[in-house]
Amino acid sequence: MAAYSLHAQRDSREVTAPARAKFLERFEREVDPNGVLSETERARRAECARSAYFTRLALLSSTARRKRAS
Repeated sequence: MAAYSLHAQRDSREVTAPARAKFLERFEREVDPNGVLSETERARRAECARSAYFTRLALLSSTARRKRAS
């Protein structure tokens, strides 16, 4: 109930921005653990890693749904 009240009073994107930033940092650390890449290259690779992560989740979800349906 508190979350509904919060999101009714404030912009959801603003409220969740810190969490989204931390989540993206995870992929930046994954692709450049030593911090040697340029900011542009790190961001590009992090976005690819993020896409791979969500694609893998979608595949796992699809596989689970298919198994349940059988």
